[in-house]
Amino acid sequence: MNEPVDLVSGFVRLRVDFGYDGTDFNGWAKQPGLRTVEGSILDALKLVFDHDENSFGLVVAGRTDAGVHARNSVLHLDLTPAQIKRLGRYSSPSMFEGAIRDRLNNILDDDIRVCSVTVAPEGFDARFAAIHRRYRYRIADAVSVKDPVEARHTLWTRKPLDLLEMQAAALELYGLNDFAAFCKPRPFATTIRNLRQVTVRRRTDENQVIEVELLADAFCHNMVRSIVGALIAVGEGRADRQVIASKLASGSREGSFKVVSPRGLTLMEIGYPEPALMAQQVENAKALRSIDDEVED
Repeated sequence: MNEPVDLVSGFVRLRVDFGYDGTDFNGWAKQPGLRTVEGSILDALKLVFDHDENSFGLVVAGRTDAGVHARNSVLHLDLTPAQIKRLGRYSSPSMFEGAIRDRLNNILDDDIRVCSVTVAPEGFDARFAAIHRRYRYRIADAVSVKDPVEARHTLWTRKPLDLLEMQAAALELYGLNDFAAFCKPRPFATTIRNLRQVTVRRRTDENQVIEVELLADAFCHNMVRSIVGALIAVGEGRADRQVIASKLASGSREGSFKVVSPRGLTLMEIGYPEPALMAQQVENAKALRSIDDEVED
C-alpha cells in the first residue's frame, strides 16, 4: 500500500509514463527555437503550474535523438504542494494524478501522449533507477511490403536480408562488453554496457516487416542504430559474424558500419526494480563501471 501523500510540505515526486512519434521533433532535449519533446512537456507544465526556475526537476529515463520514437518512456518531476493546489478541486490526493495527466494531454499535440501520472515510490529516479531499456528497430527489406502508412516508423532497404545470419552475428554482441566501436563517445561517459537480448525476426502479417529488438541495462549514444547498421551489413552479405566480433573487440569507431536512420527506432520499455531496491540501483548506476563489473540479470 502506498504511503500517504504529503501535500503540506516538501516536494511530491511524480512518475510520468508517456510516448511520442519523434518524426517532427528535434530530439528530446530542449533547444531554443526548436520543437523538442522535453520543450513541449515543459511548456505544458508551465501552463498548468506556472513557471518553475528548476524546470520542475524533470529527469527522463533516456534521451532520444531527432526522429526516434517512444512508445513507453518515463520521466520524473517534482512538484510543491502550492503547485499541486493550482489544480483547484482536483488537487486532493485521490484526484491530482489523473488531473495532471488529463490537463497535460489537453495541451500537448497529438504526437505526444501522457499515459499515466503516479506518485513515485521513495528513492525513485527515472534515469538512474532503471534496470533495463528495450528498443525495437523496424526494417522493410525486399521481401517486405513497403507500407506508406508505416513509413515514418520503418527503414526501407532494397535487398533481401538473411535473418539467420543476422541473428548469428547478434550473438557475438551479447553480455557485458565495451561497445566503444558501436557508440558515439561522450565526455566522461562510459561505453560499457550489458546487452542481454538481441532478437531478429520477420513479422508474419501481410507486410512481413523485420523487427530487431535489443534489451540492455542502458545504451550509449547511437549504439542501437550502429548495431542495426552492422546487422544489416551481415544480412546483405557484406559482413559476417566474425567481422562483427572483431569490430566489437577493436573498440574503435574507425571504419564502423553505417549508423542507420532514426526513423525505424522506437523506445519500447523502461524497466525498474522493486521499490525496496530503488536506492541501491541508483547508487550502482551512478558508479563508474569497468569491464570487470559483475552485473546481475
